[in-house]
Amino acid sequence: MSDFRNRIAVLDYGMGNLHSAAKALEHVALDSHVVVTSDPMEVDRADRVVFPGVGAIRDCMAEIRRAGFDQAVARAIKEKPVLAICVGMQALVTSSEENDGVACLDLLPGKVRYFGSDLRDQDGERLKVPHMGWNRVHQTIDHPLWHGIEQGTRFYFVHSYYVDVDDQSLVAGRCEYGQSFAAALAEGNLFAVQFHPEKSHTAGLRLLSNFIQWDGSL
Repeated sequence: MSDFRNRIAVLDYGMGNLHSAAKALEHVALDSHVVVTSDPMEVDRADRVVFPGVGAIRDCMAEIRRAGFDQAVARAIKEKPVLAICVGMQALVTSSEENDGVACLDLLPGKVRYFGSDLRDQDGERLKVPHMGWNRVHQTIDHPLWHGIEQGTRFYFVHSYYVDVDDQSLVAGRCEYGQSFAAALAEGNLFAVQFHPEKSHTAGLRLLSNFIQWDGSL
């Protein structure tokens, strides 16, 4: 494995099926080595890191800390490109309203909030929660991970909670679902998305390809 110039670690802390994310990365990274790992040391050795997440935040945070990924993710963000996906994005902020309140990694000041039980669109029609399916993302900054992806492209979402960061300049993309919410965040080596690029067909594969080529700079 030491012969690979681009080692990509996909964090496995026992929550959700990671095979689709790993397969999508392998599809666009033919000259890279993609490893799904539960070892924080493998994260330290990697050239770039993918931090996915599916499920209840309380269980996710418990497993992240048990595995030692809390410290590994904090180290990685300072040193190399990191892509956080769905609950991986939510885990980065200070806390979540889910499960009666859960402390998260506090790497980005902010809170994960619930869409609510009476979410409605601009015409007053009730919207289903979770937000599930394809929705347009408005890119709010020029970023290498948006390269080749048209403004307003649809990505695939599955979530009942959304990230509300204290510093709105961190928002790299927004989506509308009863309200405007952060679909993507960017800071330094970190890019985080609420949607699932591995389930978003051509646009999602393009974002993953951009991530593989990204050196962490703007």
